[in-house]
Amino acid sequence: MEWIDINVRLPKNEERILAFIPNNKVVLPGLSGLELREVIVLRFIENFYADRPDKAEKHGIHFWQGEGNSNHFFGDVTHWMPIPNGPNE
Repeated sequence: MEWIDINVRLPKNEERILAFIPNNKVVLPGLSGLELREVIVLRFIENFYADRPDKAEKHGIHFWQGEGNSNHFFGDVTHWMPIPNGPNE
């Protein structure tokens, strides 16, 4: 599977994807300091700020909804790919 540039194609609305966020740092429970996690699972939300033109202008009209505490503004993600199926058993 190949990474898809967000400028080439976007996921379907509400689709869960693997997102690439350059230099994304997170604090993980039980660890001191930050850890680099550039690939995370997000859900694409189309036209999230459609009724908020001030937010859309500042952050982009779309939004990436995270699992847990990992929401991201649209411009944070540079590439994405569908989540692959698990192994066949």
